[in-house]
Amino acid sequence: MPQQTPASKNQTTIAKGAPAVNKIRIDKWLWSIRIFKSRTLATDACKGGKVRLKGEAVKPSFLIAEGDVVGVKKDGFTFEFKTIQLIEKRVGAAIAVTCYEDVTPAEERNKYNAWFLNASQTSEHRERGTGRPTKKDRRELTDLKEGDAYDWDDVE
Repeated sequence: MPQQTPASKNQTTIAKGAPAVNKIRIDKWLWSIRIFKSRTLATDACKGGKVRLKGEAVKPSFLIAEGDVVGVKKDGFTFEFKTIQLIEKRVGAAIAVTCYEDVTPAEERNKYNAWFLNASQTSEHRERGTGRPTKKDRRELTDLKEGDAYDWDDVE
């Protein structure tokens, strides 16, 4: 009779041979699906109460199962992810996306998209080759931004 190891009972295989398990630590899963850049950041988010399951803050060692909805507060936005597959090791972004479903409410997703798309437009654009603005140019730009560009005394 072949002897089964504890690891082989809990593991099934997914694409590319990455092992999947029935339950896994929440910090490890958030790191492996690329929600956080490092496991330490995922652990700190759990300790800080920024990771929730069913409305309750969870510890980094909390075990999650497939089908759980995990709420993550990150950069001022609250994201929600439904676990589809549990993986222990960090995988590429293309594979990681298949392991969860983004169930973030549309209102929050729109708020994030608006912030993400406008983030690059906050800096000023200057035509290539025009060089640095002169002191006079800088003053005119400052006046324009502050609303002082129009001189009301010149109106007749």
